[in-house]
Amino acid sequence: MPDKPTDNAFPRPLVILAVGLPVLLAVAVGAIGLFSGPAEDSDPGQQQEISTARRTGPLTLPPVPAPGASTSECRAVLDGLPAELTSNAAKLPRRQLAEPAPVATVAWGSREVDPIILRCGLGRPSELTQSSPLLVVGGATWLEIAEPGVSTWVAVDRPVYVVLTVPKDAGTGPLQEVSATIAKALPPRSPDLVGTPPGQGPPHVIPPTPTR
Repeated sequence: MPDKPTDNAFPRPLVILAVGLPVLLAVAVGAIGLFSGPAEDSDPGQQQEISTARRTGPLTLPPVPAPGASTSECRAVLDGLPAELTSNAAKLPRRQLAEPAPVATVAWGSREVDPIILRCGLGRPSELTQSSPLLVVGGATWLEIAEPGVSTWVAVDRPVYVVLTVPKDAGTGPLQEVSATIAKALPPRSPDLVGTPPGQGPPHVIPPTPTR
């Protein structure tokens, strides 16, 4: 079952690698520019072109262990996802994924915005413990795994784990819209807190916040 404890837990570095790939690509491109000469580094137009290039075209994402990706639960989530997400009042369309695309994975973005990535069916996060601070957004309970520049949110109260990674400046719209999809598509269950009986340690609830 996708919601069994730790056998298929996704390791934090692997998830961050998957969701932070655009950042890594930007670093790699910057390094190439560094060795190609100071004139290119100092060209603002060229830097803008590099930034635009990594936000367009098929998005390459490495596979990560996702034991529940092919389940009917993930299919229900994917079928219910919107074609666009709202981020800071901007509509972000779906991004095409480069082949071979990971199963049960969707991305949104634009020329102006780094990609927002959703993966369904990953293993139980090792960061989920009896002391984890949880947030309820739109009827779904989330665990935040924060990293520089991005936040990875894991829905922990459904039959499968749904992982959403957003840039720090993306606003609350993407999380709210994905929460609504999850709440509609899947029945709730108690978060599997390590060593804690179901029903203990109620999560904090935050109200919806208008998108900036």
